[in-house]
Amino acid sequence: MREYLAILTRPQQFSITLPIATVVQDIRYLQNRFLVAEDGSQITARLLALIAEIPVGGKQVHDANIVATMLVYGISQLLTHNITRCATYCFVTQVRCMND
Repeated sequence: MREYLAILTRPQQFSITLPIATVVQDIRYLQNRFLVAEDGSQITARLLALIAEIPVGGKQVHDANIVATMLVYGISQLLTHNITRCATYCFVTQVRCMND
């Protein structure tokens, strides 16, 4: 939820920044309808092990953190618009493009 909050409240060239009250309302809505895989020490430990196996840096760390979270929580599939960014981790997760 932190990333959602950060992205939707950050000024961007091609989109309108949403009021914080709207974003908070959205987050509360999502929290009441979905199980949220929260970040924590187990995720960090799995992330460090994962990047020891597959060296990454920069923005790829975010992708690796998603995969680490999936592994810790037993989430086996990722639905995404950007399948090429996650292709590095296909051996540990099933990645599907949202257009499929």
